Parts: sequence; structure tokens; C-alpha cells
Amino acid sequence: MSSILRPTPAQRTRRLVVLAAAVFAIVVPLVQNLAGLGLTQAEFAADGNSTLRVAGYAFSIWGLIYLGLLAYAVRQVLPQTGESTLINRMGWPSAVAFFGIGMWIVVAALNLKAASVIVIFASLIALLAPLVAYSGSIRALSRTDRDRLLLVWPLAALAGWLTVAAPLNLITTLTAFEALPTALSPSAWAILAIIVTTGVALAVTASLRTLAYPLPTAWGLLGAFVAEQTDKPAVAFTALAGAIVLLVGGVLLAFRLKPGVER
Repeated sequence: MSSILRPTPAQRTRRLVVLAAAVFAIVVPLVQNLAGLGLTQAEFAADGNSTLRVAGYAFSIWGLIYLGLLAYAVRQVLPQTGESTLINRMGWPSAVAFFGIGMWIVVAALNLKAASVIVIFASLIALLAPLVAYSGSIRALSRTDRDRLLLVWPLAALAGWLTVAAPLNLITTLTAFEALPTALSPSAWAILAIIVTTGVALAVTASLRTLAYPLPTAWGLLGAFVAEQTDKPAVAFTALAGAIVLLVGGVLLAFRLKPGVER
């Protein structure tokens, strides 16, 4: 169960920073879209998406991700929320990731492609590294533990989406700069990126053993299948295969565990 230890003043400050970072991440795209400042996310991605694309509907997942992040951050500042191990360990990394995804909207609006790659990978690593490092604590949580529902699920879902969004951002940027190495064809690079993404996501899923992580990654790969099935069937069906592997693998890893190991 989660600890009921009361947070110290320093820990309360950290929690407020987490909340501020979450609000920043959610408000920035709203302001940018409503005010029409700079490029939209679709316009930014369109320049360089000839190698690998994801169908536009796939990005609707951000609505659920933002909802989860807000629930996670608001819980941080509630007086009854104790200072558990995971709340303590994931606090600053989550704040960095939230600030990063907000900044990505800014650099995308300014069409700063190289900066967008740095920001999105930094956000992914900031979140994924501690999740994997404390995967033992995550696996030990009961299914109904509040830390599992309101910390692991929101953060793992964001990490899962960034796992597919970061390499997509990288390939889009390299294509826009005409810097994609010629050792492979563009389609071959797209297939390689999908295979690597699937492998990484499956390895992380094996560590975390929660469906919250592979589901968004599989959703993104399904979006690639929908977008590319007409023009690049080999790329599309590789993406579909990756999505199926993650869905099946995620279910098996999350639910077919040894007795006594919580999911």
C-alpha cells in the first residue's frame, strides 16, 4: 500500500512544481491553437512526413493523457496524499517531462525541428528511466493501489506515447533536413524505426508489467498502419505487426505472472 507519511515542506514544494508543470503542459497547446501562434502540430509534422506518418486521429490520445496527468498532479497537492516511495521518486522526473512536452509545442510552433527532437527525447528519458529503475516497486503495488491508478497509469501512458512519438519526430526531422542516411531507403528506415520502437516498448513492458505503457505505443503504431497502408504497404504492415505484438505481449506480461506478483 502507499505510505501515509506526511510530506515535508520541501516535498510540498516539489508537489506544487509538479502541478505547475502539468498545468503548463496542458495550457500551452490550448493557447497556441486558440491564438493561432506559429505552426500547428499538424503543419509542423507535415514538413518531413514523407518517410513515416501517423494518421491524425491517433493524436486524439492526448486528451486522455492530459486528463491522466491532471489527475496525477492534483492528487499531489491534496492534504490527504501521503509521501510514498513512488510519489517521491517520480516527482521531479515527471515535472521535467511535463515541462518538456509543453516546450515541445513551443519549439514546434517556432518550427525549431532540431530543438523538438532534443526536447521530446529528453522528456521521454526523464520519465522512462525512473519508471524502469523503480519497476520493482511498481510491480509490487496492488491493482487498486492509488499509486498504481493515479501515478503509474498516467505516467506510463505518457511514456508509452512518447516512445512512439520520439522516433517519429526524429525521422520526420531528418527527412525535412534531407539528412536521412542513404545506407537504407526511406521505407527501410521507417521499418527499422518501427521494429526498434516495438522492441524497446516490449522490453519496458516486461519490466513494468502494466498495460498503461504498451497501449499508447500500439495506438501510435496502428496510426502508422492506417496512414501508410495505401502508399507504403510494407511499412504499414510492419507497424500493424508491431502493434499486435505489443497488445498481445502486454496482455501476457501483465496478466500471466507468477503467483504473488502483483500486476
